[in-house]
Amino acid sequence: MQWQGRRRSTNVEDRRGAGGGGGFTGRRAGIAGGGLGAVALIVLYLIFGGDLSQILQGSPETVPGTETTSLPAQSGGELSASDQEMGDFVSVVLADIEDVWGARFKAMGRTYREPKLVLFSGATESACGYASAAVGPFYCPGDEKVYLDLAYFDDMQRQLGFEGDFALAYVIAHEVGHHIQNQLGIMDEVSSLQQRVGKTQANDLSVRLELQADFLAGVWAHYARKTQGFIDTADIEEGMNAASAVGDDRIQKQQQGYVVPDSFTHGTSAQRVRWFRKGLDTGDIEQGDTFNAARL
Repeated sequence: MQWQGRRRSTNVEDRRGAGGGGGFTGRRAGIAGGGLGAVALIVLYLIFGGDLSQILQGSPETVPGTETTSLPAQSGGELSASDQEMGDFVSVVLADIEDVWGARFKAMGRTYREPKLVLFSGATESACGYASAAVGPFYCPGDEKVYLDLAYFDDMQRQLGFEGDFALAYVIAHEVGHHIQNQLGIMDEVSSLQQRVGKTQANDLSVRLELQADFLAGVWAHYARKTQGFIDTADIEEGMNAASAVGDDRIQKQQQGYVVPDSFTHGTSAQRVRWFRKGLDTGDIEQGDTFNAARL
């Protein structure tokens, strides 16, 4: 990606150099009650795996083999030149995502609320509760922020075998996809329905929610590749590889040697690539109704 010299977002909250970040002072939002509780079922949904039952129990999972040894609080101190560069990259990607979705929402007669993106190291606080590096990237509708530990992303790349800067851009675009779903009321509807059905059906709804976020990431990429010199065919291939690497079937196969389709919460590798590709090819948000799709 040719990202240097481009506009940077003002919506990046970089906590990596801050001391503290420490203990959890509130409680993790539960599924009971109204307000935030209505969407808490999917608050900490991980892009890279996880079991719905674990979220219901307030115990998010990591991707198998990517466990970290990060301290339970941020260590503080100066950021290295590499850390600063990664922060700049994230800011440029988020700025382009803002431009694309601002224009898409305007075309729909809506106003796009730009989310914040929080970079942290080790652990931090969110409106959805305490977040450690092991949680992985997530979107919290309570404060409309995306949370990302870049060290976790590095670990993921090594363990899952994908690489390239566009893979990180895909991760960010996917999480912002959840923000789009939140603004459009989709997350509320899914959460409400999940509370009224069994586990297998709830997992199926989660798969459809995640695949739609992949589709929305593809919609962003559709417009981003029209920006002169920003992304190219090789970058798109990196995004496809990342989507394939985080399929439930591939992760389960690596973890336990077999797959259990009824337990899928994010979709297979083929499904994740297919919906990212559909968003990339069409650029049309109306084409992303995963909930009524006969074939995922």
